[in-house]
Amino acid sequence: MARIAGVNIPTNKRVVVALQYIHGIGPRFAQEIMEKVNLAAERRVNDLSDAEVLQIREIIDRDYRVEGDLRRETSMNIKRLMDLGCYRGLRHRRGLPVRGQRTHTNARTRKGPAKAIAGKKK
Repeated sequence: MARIAGVNIPTNKRVVVALQYIHGIGPRFAQEIMEKVNLAAERRVNDLSDAEVLQIREIIDRDYRVEGDLRRETSMNIKRLMDLGCYRGLRHRRGLPVRGQRTHTNARTRKGPAKAIAGKKK
């Protein structure tokens, strides 16, 4: 099992798919990495040599922001919005949708399960 950027990559999958298990690498970046290393699209992780795995690891470390660094940057951006007290920061602080969605109905993912209101009848 190859370990890249602190993530165990599944061995029986194609390299393009396996790289997407790393937070911050999607289909486009996975394809870019494959082109930089000059690997065929059909290659599987268990077919890679140690040198190729090392080359992939070095490219990711050098050119991409992934896993812990990316999560830290995202959380710092949210914290900055909350400290500013801007509208988006207040929505994050209250646990409500940030991007203009309606909240009268729906928004259960952000708000959590519905709470019953005692004595409320239609």
